[in-house]
Amino acid sequence: MDIIFKEVTNENVTEICRLSVKEGQSGFVAPNAVSLAEAYASLNENVFAKPFGIYDGDTLIGFIMIGYDSVFPDDPDIAKGNYLLWRLMLGGDFQGKGYAKPILEKAAAYIKSYPAGKADYVWLSYEKENLRAKSVYSKFGFRENGEYCGDEIVAVYKLD
Repeated sequence: MDIIFKEVTNENVTEICRLSVKEGQSGFVAPNAVSLAEAYASLNENVFAKPFGIYDGDTLIGFIMIGYDSVFPDDPDIAKGNYLLWRLMLGGDFQGKGYAKPILEKAAAYIKSYPAGKADYVWLSYEKENLRAKSVYSKFGFRENGEYCGDEIVAVYKLD
């Protein structure tokens, strides 16, 4: 595997927007076009939002978006001064093929470059019914901290 994060450009935006999860999973992650709209709106409000296409070599396999600090009024307390693994989706055809760990490693390395400032944690949230996401994140080292983001469970990962 050769996992690469590529910035979203006019060259790849349509392909990224067309990428989708498996049937029955759409309730667990926003469509990539919605994520890109949120990134655009956040950047207009001077909020850090960095979306990337996830590639294995030259093949688009997923989408990831990193945020920093509080984005929305109902963000959990952990959001303040920390990074957010805002979105992570793997295209349906690429699930179950061992991509999760190398993608999370790549994301952690990017976050540890502190592109928006120093932080102690990265956090994420997931639907309580999404047991697959919970398992993947837990195996990587994310731990639930008792907070919620809306109806979603919050889990945190300690940076260095």
